[in-house]
Amino acid sequence: MVITTTGTSTARYLRRKNNVAAYGAMIIKRILKNEERWKKKLSPSQYRILREKRTEPSFSGKYVNLDKEGKYTCAACGNELFPSDTKFESHCGWPSFHDAKKDAVELKDDESHGMHRIEVLCKRCGSHLGHVFDDGPMPTGKRFCINSLTLDFKETK
Repeated sequence: MVITTTGTSTARYLRRKNNVAAYGAMIIKRILKNEERWKKKLSPSQYRILREKRTEPSFSGKYVNLDKEGKYTCAACGNELFPSDTKFESHCGWPSFHDAKKDAVELKDDESHGMHRIEVLCKRCGSHLGHVFDDGPMPTGKRFCINSLTLDFKETK
C-alpha cells in the first residue's frame, strides 16, 4: 500500500500489522471494507462520491456556506480532516480549506477527465474527498476543494 505524503512524492509504510500503519511516532489504523459494506453504510449519493470518485453539483452542498466553529470529519469513517478555522470562501461552489489536519489526508495524482489534478483522500479509509489546488490563501497557498457529502461537521460548544 502506498501513501502520498506531499504533492506527488510517496512514502511506503514503515511497518504494517493488522491494518495499522506506523510512520515514525504516528500510528494510523486503516479501515478496510469491501464495497458491499460501504454501500450499506453510505447513502447512494455519498457512495458515488466517496467510493466512485464522483463530484456533487457546485453550490448544492450543506457545508458550502457554513460558518461555525468546529471540525469537519470524513462521512465514511469519522476521521478528523479539517478544523473550521482553515475554511474560507472561495466562491467555487464547494467547501474550501487552506489546510488539512496533520496526517489526516493523502494526496494522489489524478489524470482523469483529460487534466492533471491532485486528488484528496481520507488517510484512514481511502475515500475520495475532492481535490487540492495551488490557488488558495496564505499561509499555505492551497485550496482543498471538498465535496460536502464527504463530510460531517462537529460543532464546538
